[in-house]
Amino acid sequence: METNRHQRQKGGIQLLLAAEQESKQIVNAAKSAKLARLKQAKEELETEVAEYRAQMELEFQQKVTESNRDSGANAKRLEQETGEKIDRLKMEAGKILQDVNLILLKDVITVKV
Repeated sequence: METNRHQRQKGGIQLLLAAEQESKQIVNAAKSAKLARLKQAKEELETEVAEYRAQMELEFQQKVTESNRDSGANAKRLEQETGEKIDRLKMEAGKILQDVNLILLKDVITVKV
């Protein structure tokens, strides 16, 4: 009788250990998935920022070309304005990238089981 009870307790402990291992695997899988999503989001954001920068550079070059036709003063003014806009956009893109990284990092750290 005592042996039977001991066997049940041992079986219960084994079940708890197995459940703990399964929980660890679930948590690790969730962390891995979140890290993968974070990496993907970062790559997408970097691609979007690069495309936007390329577009802004193209517009800048077009404005410089147009302004060179008009006059040197206009070209200098447009170059300065465009440079300021590019700097502002780079700063905004940097802020957005940092915010996205923080949000995604928070999601990676917070694992819902």
